[in-house]
Amino acid sequence: MAQAMASMAGMRGSSQAVLEGSLHSTTRLITPNTARIALPRPGIASGSFVQAVLAEAKPIKIGPPPPPSGGLPGTLNSDEARDLKLPLKDRFFLQPKTPTEAAARVKESAKEIKGVKSLIDKKAWPYVQNDLRLRAEYLRYDLKTVISAKPKDEKKPLQDLTGKLLQDISNLDHAAKIKSTPEAEKYYAETVATLDDVLSKLG
Repeated sequence: MAQAMASMAGMRGSSQAVLEGSLHSTTRLITPNTARIALPRPGIASGSFVQAVLAEAKPIKIGPPPPPSGGLPGTLNSDEARDLKLPLKDRFFLQPKTPTEAAARVKESAKEIKGVKSLIDKKAWPYVQNDLRLRAEYLRYDLKTVISAKPKDEKKPLQDLTGKLLQDISNLDHAAKIKSTPEAEKYYAETVATLDDVLSKLG
């Protein structure tokens, strides 16, 4: 009898332990769901954040367009008028100038061309060619503008000088192309002499 009562007591203890363990597990499973319910919903939080951002929106000020002809790096010739008398492969975009402005730009180009001497001394031939070709186009275009405003008796001598100058520059360009220092120095001297003659005619 005593053994039977002890056995029943043991079974009740085991059942109670199993029940408590089951309740504890259930509590652990329910707890995360309860926590999720307590958290704010993402949609509500996102909507509030968007409203806060929109409320603080400020207008963006847009400035005026850049000035023409070199307003931004790499746009030096982007909007210059083209000389349609040149062949398509040689066409260059240049901004038209008044005769006085063209004469001033001729003087600037002359300084740049004279400045290639340091590049010749360094044997920096690609840079010599680049500078010469850029300035030769300006000179040809600007001298044409200057000549068009000259009296008839002054046009022919200046046209001849312009032709000689462009030929001298072409010879210097060829010397740079073949990387010949003696020829480059020779044609550089001739180019500078002709440039000085042209500048003296411009006044």
